Amino acid sequence: MKNLYINTRFFFTLIAVGALYVLAFFFPVLMWMAHILLLICFLAAMVDFLLLFNQKNALQAQRILPEKLSNGDENFVKIDIKNNYSFKVTAKIIDEIPFQFQKRDFMIMKEIASGANTFFQYTLEPKERGEYHFGGLNIYASSPLGLVSKRFTFQKDAALASYPSFIHLRKYELMALQSEFLMGGIKRIRKLGHTMEFEQIKEYVPGDDIRTINWKATSKTNRLMVNQFQDERSQRIFMLIDKGRTMKMPFNGLSLLDYSINASMALSHIILRKGDRAGMMTFSKKAENKIAADNKSGQFKKISEALYNIKTDFFESDFNRLYQDVKYSINQRSLILLFTNFETLDGLNRQLKYLRGIAKNHLLVVVFFKNSELQTLINKNPENMQGIYDEIVAEKFEFEKKLIIQELRKYGIYTVYTLPENLNIDVINKYLEIKARGIL
Repeated sequence: MKNLYINTRFFFTLIAVGALYVLAFFFPVLMWMAHILLLICFLAAMVDFLLLFNQKNALQAQRILPEKLSNGDENFVKIDIKNNYSFKVTAKIIDEIPFQFQKRDFMIMKEIASGANTFFQYTLEPKERGEYHFGGLNIYASSPLGLVSKRFTFQKDAALASYPSFIHLRKYELMALQSEFLMGGIKRIRKLGHTMEFEQIKEYVPGDDIRTINWKATSKTNRLMVNQFQDERSQRIFMLIDKGRTMKMPFNGLSLLDYSINASMALSHIILRKGDRAGMMTFSKKAENKIAADNKSGQFKKISEALYNIKTDFFESDFNRLYQDVKYSINQRSLILLFTNFETLDGLNRQLKYLRGIAKNHLLVVVFFKNSELQTLINKNPENMQGIYDEIVAEKFEFEKKLIIQELRKYGIYTVYTLPENLNIDVINKYLEIKARGIL
């Protein structure tokens, strides 16, 4: 009987009968009516019990999970329920979702006709990497009488891993192949010169660059011929992810570290699709999760597994150790995207000599973050003195960030300064821009 649950309708019925008994104390003629109603109430509950418990496999249900969860994105969980009862049931669905989501009021109500299926889905948005364990899928079925319910439990103890964001990889790939990204309008990358590899000679069509006309081939074929080029391939691109304490700051539930991990996942996919070699490394007190730059078929899987397994205690980052590791680990000139965060110019100056050392042998791009909370203060019209003080402090911090960009540019270090939610698009745009301009 552990699957039997009494509904509130039964208790309300008992309350009504009790009220009738109270009235019968003053009007004895109502006593027999109270007895009859009490008997009917218990008989109806027995009939309801027999209807629900007299049939095996009366409800069939299945929870359909994705292969893995995408961190920071909306993931769909699908539920399929079939009603084998000979009557319509009201189903209360309570799915035991992982504790990380902290949803303690999860409940979905559905009415399912006899012999019918119902199919629906709900979304989960994980905010951290790791394993997520689902409990049972509980369905409480009630007949049209609605006095008692029978609990059905399906698919206990399902486990699912949450990987760095991968749901939008295809969208980024299509945008990158067109060399454009939608972010407040379409941003096209202008290609300067011909920093590309020769591919073939083809016949001229309107729109081709007249500077690429091959006059020797044109004279031989008596038709206008042009040289066709393709982007240089097999260039080395490394993503260095700071997992020190400055990356612990959260925005919209995700830490800066997880934003950087998601961006590295998206960027490595584009790099490999463009034919370049992608590699990565994380650092705080020492360098870890090293993946050598390559473009073999299993490289993306290696990178995604390394990103999934990043763990940190958010120690103070050692840029001196990073400089030594880069010097001895990355021998050829490469594009290095360093995901970190500097809040003040003093914080940058303490690490600047190490960044300059890396930039001597490589093309260094420092990726750091706008504070979206400060942006709201700057764009808000203050209504009192406290608001004015808050705005002045926010503008001071924003000005420090601009000084950081200028200081880095002075030593030939490129920057990406962006809001956390725009990070994926901005770093891919920077990579495409560097490729187009041939400055690697």
